[in-house]
Amino acid sequence: MDAGLEKVVAAETVLSDVDGANGRLIIRGKDVEDLAQAFDFEATAHHLWSGFFEGMPSAAELKAALGEARVAAFERLKPDFARLAGLPEVEALRAALALAPDGHDLGSAIDLVATTAVASGAIARLKAGAAPLAPDAHAGHGADLLRMIRGEAPLPEEAKALDAYLVTISDHGLNASTFVARSVASTRAGLGSAVIAALSALKGPLHGGAPGPVLDMLDGIGTAERAEGWIREALNRGERLMGFGHRVYRTRDPRADVLKRVVASLPASSGRLALAQALEGRILQRLAAEKPDRKLDTNVEYYTAILLEALGVSRGLFTAMFASGRVTGWIAHAREQLATNRLVRPASVYVGRKPASSVAA
Repeated sequence: MDAGLEKVVAAETVLSDVDGANGRLIIRGKDVEDLAQAFDFEATAHHLWSGFFEGMPSAAELKAALGEARVAAFERLKPDFARLAGLPEVEALRAALALAPDGHDLGSAIDLVATTAVASGAIARLKAGAAPLAPDAHAGHGADLLRMIRGEAPLPEEAKALDAYLVTISDHGLNASTFVARSVASTRAGLGSAVIAALSALKGPLHGGAPGPVLDMLDGIGTAERAEGWIREALNRGERLMGFGHRVYRTRDPRADVLKRVVASLPASSGRLALAQALEGRILQRLAAEKPDRKLDTNVEYYTAILLEALGVSRGLFTAMFASGRVTGWIAHAREQLATNRLVRPASVYVGRKPASSVAA
């Protein structure tokens, strides 16, 4: 038995390959570094979805369809803004997705992506005590998401940075939320059900909830001069250093390097980035000395936190932002699983008490 299922092959996929030993991530035939540099959000969605839907439009047509879908999603959610305002961010996003169509077709997929972005933007504004902004159907998806969150159009380099983030996290093997999405899809429930289930898995602090605590850690350390003592005390208390170590990677997470380069292009990150870079080296040295039997390197969460903070995204919205990128991958996996026409039904081994035999000896 493998309780964590690491050695259990549960799917064949064309979508992504996580090479943990060599620190390489391939997303549908492209290294993540190349994908993040050459593709925007809409092109990545088209890249992931091609072959899984009938009548797949061009990337440009998909961009237009997403713009129209954001406008429609805003109108659908508008009557529920007051209710969403009273919920925590992830619960509000789940409630919003529950109002979206739950079909299997491309239209449902587009609507789910649009709803995730529109709801994230509305939730950010509502939590700030401001009115949600209607989408701009002609803007790029990432740029419009950032505008709906902050209330003003982003600079071109900011929109490009967010697109790179959304692309980088679009898919990552059979992680917990993606496995849940595939399991739900195997029952022939709709794409909306698969996405909501995946989001519920992403909410867990062992999966998608770590970028916020990275900033809490940096706040706690404060300055590079305090780093050694703070790190030593944290490890002595048995605490996990957020943004380091990964279930699969035994070397550096390639996504961390992509986002490190991206965040360096943002002026708003300069002070925090300098601190993060100074601390990264010291933390890695300490981890290597304290835990020589474990390969603990920087993961995607470390520079995700720096990037999203530099873009003006609140910590409470970090999980929703992750979902805004990963939703394209969840949908692709759901469609791929559906095509196998096989219900996911793993076996278990009963280790509980057994009733006494009713047959007389």
